[in-house]
Amino acid sequence: MHSDSMAIMISVGARVAQLAAAAPDRPMVTCGERTLSRRELDRRSNRLARDYRSRGVKPGDVIVIALPNDIAFVETVLAGLKLGATLLPISPKLPAPERRAILDLVRPTLGIGLPADDGFAFQVLPTTFSPDEAISDEKLEEDAISRPPRGLTSGGSTGRPKIIFTTDLGALDPDGPPGMHIELEDRVVIPGPLYHGMPFAYAYRTLLAGGHVVIMKRFDPVECLAAVERYAIHVLPVVPTMMSRIWDLDEAQRNAFDLSSLRMVVHSASSCPAWLKERWIEWLGAGRIHEFYGSSERIGFTWITGTEWLSHKGSVGRPFDNVIRILDESGKELPPGEVGEIFMRHKQGVGTTYRYIGAEALRQQNGYETVGDMGWVDEDGYLFIADRRVDMIISGGANVYPAEVEAALEHHPGINDCAVIGLPDSDLGARVHAIVYAVHPIAEQELRAWLHERLVGYKIPHSFEFVSQSLHDEAGKLRRSQLRN
Repeated sequence: MHSDSMAIMISVGARVAQLAAAAPDRPMVTCGERTLSRRELDRRSNRLARDYRSRGVKPGDVIVIALPNDIAFVETVLAGLKLGATLLPISPKLPAPERRAILDLVRPTLGIGLPADDGFAFQVLPTTFSPDEAISDEKLEEDAISRPPRGLTSGGSTGRPKIIFTTDLGALDPDGPPGMHIELEDRVVIPGPLYHGMPFAYAYRTLLAGGHVVIMKRFDPVECLAAVERYAIHVLPVVPTMMSRIWDLDEAQRNAFDLSSLRMVVHSASSCPAWLKERWIEWLGAGRIHEFYGSSERIGFTWITGTEWLSHKGSVGRPFDNVIRILDESGKELPPGEVGEIFMRHKQGVGTTYRYIGAEALRQQNGYETVGDMGWVDEDGYLFIADRRVDMIISGGANVYPAEVEAALEHHPGINDCAVIGLPDSDLGARVHAIVYAVHPIAEQELRAWLHERLVGYKIPHSFEFVSQSLHDEAGKLRRSQLRN
């Protein structure tokens, strides 16, 4: 293994070609009953890259990917990276207004899986697109490196979308560690949507580590366990909602599968109830249950094993690539055990791990940055989260910003005022709840139909409450914490 100063970095394209040359017939990606070997995936993505290049894609251009979970998603990712493009995965179910707001920010060169009738000023290809077989599938002449390989979308606390571009490169040290506790040639099942941060990261890193990625078209608890057994999976990345739904299976059904190959079940994206984590630790063993906490901006991450967690119940772990400080409202550092705002400083330095489009940089304090989460550390340096961002609702592992849902509701002509909050939910972690002050009585069905045209499904409130007075105080402030209480 090379030291950081002597690491020999190669492009993603070169790495895939290297893996294909070393073991051409080894399976690399599976979805459903279809599997592509290393050689097949390398050659298919070469052909696709040439097609994209003929459509004007150059190094540094943005390709928007609005594809469902399938092998085509992976082929598109590799094709874009071989051209040095930056990928922006989005949900294929985004409503037109939300999709338009994102596309207006990034101005992509190419869109994959977008509706052709939206009148885009750039080229779009359908979900079912396949390049001409006459196009060469040989290695590309140029060896491009994406800067960065991927962007992430976020609704943002303002209710307007923002794009987060990290500052990493589409290159890697082939002899270095893959990261995220992945090992070379691991087998990983991806049960979550690939346009989300964690599923994408685990699929991407596993591919480049020479592993086998098994993609689920959609999460199903029984099919997930069956995939672990069938492919002798080493790593399973999940959100707590998935853990809950697996645990809700009949005990005999849950234990009917051979899970002995599993080295690590890793969860993130939302807080996991202590009772649920304890059950999983009892079921699979503390050494196999892992958790990490961090932000899309990558200003820092924490990691904790189940063994550590048993001694620090409720913690999300200790930092491994950053320094953490807990500050009060005046910027004073708080001692262990006191709740304040979590500030981090990445080892690379402030503001070097990301850039925004459509938003200002993160708030800084004495060289540290914050995404707005509240928490505390214990005497051993383990971090505990007190509030997962002041307003954001994490439902089933997906981020829902109340301001975004409120903005859609407030466009309804019959609504005077509204507030959106998260309420505890044993399955989802939190469910989206809307409190509405209407001019005249409005049927809940009408509001749902209104929102379905403007928001993706998981952002639509699970429940509605109608009140007879304004929800903002005289100063125009909305006190969501009071409403939740």
